[in-house]
Amino acid sequence: MHVNLPEKLYYSIGEVAKAFDVKPSLLRFWEKEFKEIQPKKKQSGTRKYTPENVLTIQYIYHLVKEKGMTLQGAKKQLNLKAKDTPQKVLLSKLEKIKTDLEQLRKKL
Repeated sequence: MHVNLPEKLYYSIGEVAKAFDVKPSLLRFWEKEFKEIQPKKKQSGTRKYTPENVLTIQYIYHLVKEKGMTLQGAKKQLNLKAKDTPQKVLLSKLEKIKTDLEQLRKKL
């Protein structure tokens, strides 16, 4: 599933729920089940999801809803994925910077 969200620093629970076509209560439940989803909360209690949170939710959604895994199975997969995540995140960021620089060079 590809999520169609505009690039922003933070997303509301409603925006994320709509992007995945799920109820906000499911996202709140997943927050309790998966330590990897920790949205920032304003003093009013409003959740603000980061793009990293959305990627994690997308992965959990894929495992649970599309592949039919149990929550335990999805947790195991997340733990396996977490072992090499820092390198993948850095590589992804560097690739985005490279693409941005190439686009900038074409404009000049």
